Amino acid sequence: MFNKKIENLRNSVRNIPDFPIEGIQFKDVTPLFQYAENLSDLSDVLTERYKAKGITKVVGIESRGFIMGPILALNLNAGFVPIRKPGKLPAETIEEDYEKEYGTDSIQIHKDSLSPDDIVLLHDDLLATGGTMAAAYNLVKRMGVKKIFINFIIELEDLKGRNLFPKDVQIDTLIKYDI
Repeated sequence: MFNKKIENLRNSVRNIPDFPIEGIQFKDVTPLFQYAENLSDLSDVLTERYKAKGITKVVGIESRGFIMGPILALNLNAGFVPIRKPGKLPAETIEEDYEKEYGTDSIQIHKDSLSPDDIVLLHDDLLATGGTMAAAYNLVKRMGVKKIFINFIIELEDLKGRNLFPKDVQIDTLIKYDI
């Protein structure tokens, strides 16, 4: 049953050629969120994967990680914690810098949002080169949590983003594409 749901989700992802620049085949996840059946299927499949893991916090990465992250948190009876770009969170934060294709960037999390007792599910929509999620993983790891799981809706396998993570980290993706 879940394989059929995943295949339907895969078929709903829209391919946008030459976006944001020529030569890129952009995988648009918005149809997964805009149709009730897709959103329900996505919620069911992701919840099923993590319901027995003891997740206490779902951490979503700005901005598309803010869509499914709270839904997953609610379904898993967990809290939701946002990771944001600098200057967006109002309380005291800790920060992680990371390399991008054309320079560096930073992300932040509230300093008091996670504890050593937390089992964290890090969620975002897409694994491409992996830089943002690797920074998020490092940031959460610095907070001393008990365990970290990583989840993406889509993975662009040819970009080998999962190679940025330690081999013992469980990384799950629902839909995989060659680019």
